[in-house]
Amino acid sequence: MKKHSLIQKIAASALSLTLLAGLAACGGNPSTPAAGSSQPSQSSNEPGHDPTIPETVYYIGICNYVDDASLNQINENIQARLNEISAELGVGFTIDYENPNGDATVMNQVISNFIANDVDLMVGIATPVAMAMQSATEDIPIVFSAVSDPVSTGVVDSLEAPGANITGTSDYLDTNAIMDLIFAADPDADKIGFLYNIGQDASATPIAHAKEYLDAKGIAYVERTGTNAAEVMQAAQALAADGVDAVFTPTDNTIMECYLAIYEIFIDAGIPHYTGADSFALNGAFLGYGVDYANLGRETADMIADILINGKDPATLAVKTFDNGTATVNTDTCAALGLDFAEIEKLFAPLCTKVQSITTADDFKDLEG
Repeated sequence: MKKHSLIQKIAASALSLTLLAGLAACGGNPSTPAAGSSQPSQSSNEPGHDPTIPETVYYIGICNYVDDASLNQINENIQARLNEISAELGVGFTIDYENPNGDATVMNQVISNFIANDVDLMVGIATPVAMAMQSATEDIPIVFSAVSDPVSTGVVDSLEAPGANITGTSDYLDTNAIMDLIFAADPDADKIGFLYNIGQDASATPIAHAKEYLDAKGIAYVERTGTNAAEVMQAAQALAADGVDAVFTPTDNTIMECYLAIYEIFIDAGIPHYTGADSFALNGAFLGYGVDYANLGRETADMIADILINGKDPATLAVKTFDNGTATVNTDTCAALGLDFAEIEKLFAPLCTKVQSITTADDFKDLEG
């Protein structure tokens, strides 16, 4: 694996973000060689050497599938943690961050550009990006994040031994746990709605598990799907008209991307929406259950550092999975549904590692102020 000088990498990616915590900025000059050239990093004994500039800089391409609260939170925490590692270890990271907003053609071009620019490592946030990166190269190390079912989708051979140039972090969803919460809050529920994008690989397994759970209990269910904002809106309205007692959505990026436009449909219909990520609850869903996406991002960054700095092999670096025991309840929505948060917390507590509250906002950063 090549270790590139900062000047070389800035020349290769003029629009990239350079993470050099506590270090002075460095500008390239017109004669700087392109990335991938054999020019060595400047020696500390050479005239004009700036000791505040790291000797080793790694060039990383990050592709985020869509612009939504969960995936953005992952990216922000990957970059923040890499910034910390940069300061701790005296190395540099030049980040080329791209978001194709779910456009497969643009996504594949982004990945091709990463390969052409000779990145040291690629990061794929969400299943479609990880799958595309895996197909595009067998040489460049790949670290994925928020791939819900990396084995079933063929991204890795197994969680323990990924088997190729790819590993990462999974936001695997414990569907049965969410089903248990639905019936803890409403033991008499007899019809459950599913809202998801049938084309999302991340949704296939949890929806299948939900059906198995409900079939075993003899509970009816209704499926409504959408592949874009207009279809999702129609699907949500249809579920409200179906008279379901609750709605379940897994970690589906299509639904998440447009959730702020639909959450009031369920509130107005008096239907609690149970979802597979706290970002849904941030955007108005009654409940989000699953991993801490901020922590997911930080753990992903640690895996990146393990590969680039410590020389770990992605093929033998186990995929990281996390405890799915946190239930995040939106107290605004809870009240609007006529439910008492204290009572809900009491009902959910035996079934969760933690029950926490949140209020509706566009972005997690909006809550920090």
